[in-house]
Amino acid sequence: MISVFTGGAVRASRRDGEERKYALTSDDDDEDFWGFAREAVGFFTPPPDEEHARRVRLEGCLPQGGLLTAVGRAGARRGEVGNAWLALLDGDGVTMGSYFVHGVTVVDVEPSARGTGLLDITVTLWCDDALPGAERAWDLLRTGRLNRTGMWHALAPDERHAWLSVALWSHGYRRQGRPAAPAGQVFAVDGRHIVDEDSFYCAIGEAVNGPGGYFGWNLDALDDCLCGGWGATVPFTLLWDSSADARARLGEHVPADDREVTVLDLLLEIFEERGVTVVLR
Repeated sequence: MISVFTGGAVRASRRDGEERKYALTSDDDDEDFWGFAREAVGFFTPPPDEEHARRVRLEGCLPQGGLLTAVGRAGARRGEVGNAWLALLDGDGVTMGSYFVHGVTVVDVEPSARGTGLLDITVTLWCDDALPGAERAWDLLRTGRLNRTGMWHALAPDERHAWLSVALWSHGYRRQGRPAAPAGQVFAVDGRHIVDEDSFYCAIGEAVNGPGGYFGWNLDALDDCLCGGWGATVPFTLLWDSSADARARLGEHVPADDREVTVLDLLLEIFEERGVTVVLR
């Protein structure tokens, strides 16, 4: 299941000239704001196994609300704060996207070198959605450098999946209320760079919504996007260049109902059912 924070945007005030990149808000009460942090070291580093929580160091933090209460209980069982949304902020302090984190527990607190009165707070928490490699894509988005097509071409397979996760969680922020393209549009993907299913989603997301754009990251999500509200309106035309290369690379057979078909054939079936004309060139 995909968890997406739908609350209002968080704006971070600046202090000592350094931007705040993260913000924590209680999941139980969106009025219970836990504070900003300048870094969340270790958040995108998965634990060694499923039995362990992530260990995250919130650097340059000015704790508030429930987090402030838990700071005085660091290291004790009562140091558990609860469940929260960890928001990633752009240079103006506006929320780009958020991750649901649960079981947040304060385990260590020390003065921060990032500013007078600030703390470095080490917490443990659980989060299934923060993928290794996603931090780079968030940083590109935050600094305005996610601004040209093809930036995903050189990524390794697991990095492409992380890229898609950021495309998903930042979709609302990046479109900022812009309407979807009207029906009848023509979009083009270059099959030379489609080497697996994830790279297809990178390519079509970019074709529809620009650099770092999202338009699905699995078959079900693609089908959802074709129902509207994700940047394109059916019917539209998809020009698929170098499709012969893609056919060879998307030739893996997967089960579908009581049959086995290739990934490419499933993609084409979904497009046809939703009224998309695919031109293989």
